[in-house]
Amino acid sequence: MIHTQFRRDAGLIRRVSSTSASQERLARVLATHDCGSRCQLHHGDMCDPCCLARLVAHIRPDEMYNLAAQSHVGVSFEIPAYTTEVNGAGALHLLEAIRLAGLQHSCRFYQASTSEMFGKVLEPVQSERTAFNPRSPYACAKLFAHTITKNYRDAYGMYAVCGLLFNHESPRRGELFVTRKISLAVAAIAAGFEDCMVLGNLDATRDWGHARDYVVAMHAMLQQPTPEDFVVATGETRSVRAFVEAAFHAGGMGSVLWQGTGLDEVAVLQAPHTAGRVVVRLSAEFTRPSEVDALIGDPRKAVATLGFNPRATPFEQLVAEMVHADMVRLAEMRAPGLVISTPEQRATSSAPAEEDHEMPIFTI
Repeated sequence: MIHTQFRRDAGLIRRVSSTSASQERLARVLATHDCGSRCQLHHGDMCDPCCLARLVAHIRPDEMYNLAAQSHVGVSFEIPAYTTEVNGAGALHLLEAIRLAGLQHSCRFYQASTSEMFGKVLEPVQSERTAFNPRSPYACAKLFAHTITKNYRDAYGMYAVCGLLFNHESPRRGELFVTRKISLAVAAIAAGFEDCMVLGNLDATRDWGHARDYVVAMHAMLQQPTPEDFVVATGETRSVRAFVEAAFHAGGMGSVLWQGTGLDEVAVLQAPHTAGRVVVRLSAEFTRPSEVDALIGDPRKAVATLGFNPRATPFEQLVAEMVHADMVRLAEMRAPGLVISTPEQRATSSAPAEEDHEMPIFTI
């Protein structure tokens, strides 16, 4: 969210019968930054265009950041219709709500596009000019949202931009995403809560950056004199395997040695007091029907125009932040009456997932 002394912020959350993990995470963020009085949350749903139109007409935002999504790539294969409605049609509902409220020339709109739209890549490094080739229902839905945003920009003169953000991580990442699954499992193994984590495709590579750096770039996109789309990435790519290795190192357990091939491959610790202990196994359960093997972004336009710094948070620092945050959480959970989620609850997927977004954000 954007906070200044001159601005009020509003967010959209879905009404549910019980408090979800994402809502608890959001409540902690609002409390930590003492912004509850400056941010009002409204109940709504991205699948309800009437509700969205009513809220936009009431709030009359100056800036809108559409971060709402069914954000798990693997899950999108299981619920493709719902993913398409939320991720694709949802963006259209917001754009049309802006237009119907007469705000098309005053409200600036940011659409969270995704590197997953590049899919089975047609160029080794992806830029704003690279053709799209999506490989999942998630990416297909996001591509519609991306294209309709550009269409509204051209058709109605709206200040509407798309941020082609590559994978952006932080300690707030949801537990079903592979980076957080790894950091939490390493913290649990270090604390003695777990013995081993189970993953899928170790050799999928992604361009991983820190979410806080990317949010600065998102805001900068809406402060430019003319609307343009930008790739936001580090320009470096690493494998899931490399993330695992960095996580165990950050957790103080030293290096791991990979043994075996295919689904029989395992990782064993090398530290003297734990040598030979298996801490990673593989399972075909955590692979996708069609995988995106490698993604790496070209951030030069964002660097030149937005002042984006792709090296603001080095990869090793990002991984260490996530692992250390989970170690602190698990230490706090040793208190009586508190339990951690089980490996089975976190094991929905081990392939790199995309944004963990809950809501559109309106800035007034």
